[in-house]
Amino acid sequence: MIADNLVVDARTGRRATWGELVRHAAPRPAPTAYVVERSVDALPAVAGLKDGGELLVVAAGRLDESLAGELRGAGFDLVAGDDVQVATSPRAAEDGRVWLLTSGSTGRPKRVGHTLESLSTVTGVAPHTWLCPYSPGTYAWWQVITLGLGVPGQDLVLVDPADLDDWVTPALEHGVTAVSGTPTFWRRTLMRHGAELQKLPLEQVTLGGEPVDQAVLSQLGEAFPDARVSWIYASSEVGASIIVHDGRAGFPAEWLDRDIPGRPRLAVVDGELVITSPHHGTDASGAEMAGAVRTGDAARIEDGRVLVAGRLDRDELNVGGSKVSAGAVRDLLQSHPAIAWASVRGRKAPLVGTMVVADVVADPDAGVTADDLTRWAAERLPEYAVPRRIKMLAEIPAKETLKSDV
Repeated sequence: MIADNLVVDARTGRRATWGELVRHAAPRPAPTAYVVERSVDALPAVAGLKDGGELLVVAAGRLDESLAGELRGAGFDLVAGDDVQVATSPRAAEDGRVWLLTSGSTGRPKRVGHTLESLSTVTGVAPHTWLCPYSPGTYAWWQVITLGLGVPGQDLVLVDPADLDDWVTPALEHGVTAVSGTPTFWRRTLMRHGAELQKLPLEQVTLGGEPVDQAVLSQLGEAFPDARVSWIYASSEVGASIIVHDGRAGFPAEWLDRDIPGRPRLAVVDGELVITSPHHGTDASGAEMAGAVRTGDAARIEDGRVLVAGRLDRDELNVGGSKVSAGAVRDLLQSHPAIAWASVRGRKAPLVGTMVVADVVADPDAGVTADDLTRWAAERLPEYAVPRRIKMLAEIPAKETLKSDV
């Protein structure tokens, strides 16, 4: 069932209801990959799913020649406006099937299959007008889109990643009361807009898609004292699996190994987050990703909380035989009052094999230097975990996915 909610294009101010979008939908008999420059261009096809069809949405900037050939070989017609490239291996559409492309942060993007039902995991929420800043076709984009599509009282304001330098102005103009974004999105917002954010009457602030540390949660709580601040762990493979509303990093350790009907089962195995989810997708062959899924994300338990640090293959560094969590060092640097963002990694070094290095973005008015940060970190970390080289960047890097996994 399609809710009678509004969708607003932030760039043009054009408004439409989902019912009006349905009238512009033209279902296709073949599986179709819609290649779009902007979120709003994909909405008629999304609304048209009520009449069947098989759909994949991809941002034009993500579609290279190799991916285009892969999709056409998998039976998808590529549609970009009036341009249609037919599948090289045609097949009939599987009605109701929705395909997502993973972010590709661990290699080439993979296709993960869902339905509107498996993507619609948020229900029972108060009426809001949501800002959706995500790149079209990503899991986070679908989460916000399906919220507007199927839950009454959830209007959407769509702003594309290319227009995010000034999203606050249209948010104020169109009465946005809820915003979902990555930690990188929020850090860039806090750094760029500052006091201007106090004009926004936000009731809900949501973040996910990257590791969420206490520093950014606390900063958002201060910036929006009347809003509920929530963080979500979600992925294309296991869906939205962890939702935390208490303003604290991590989730309670007592949530581990619980069996509650209809809810994901969470575990930490050998330092890796493992999830058994009722919202799982399918792989490219259609096989269900059921059972315990190793997420590839590092998790550690501290003070009764399970902290998700980021990709396991990047988190554990071996410095002269001592183990260092890159995520823990990153969180420490980001807790410094002058630091807006940090990225930590290992670098080859003589004698110890690997040394810890970091990129950081600081408040330009703070006057903090790399040497200042090194001394500050040395007072709080074991000697082997202190970053030996710190590069000061002028601004927080971000990809089209609103992530900064550089």
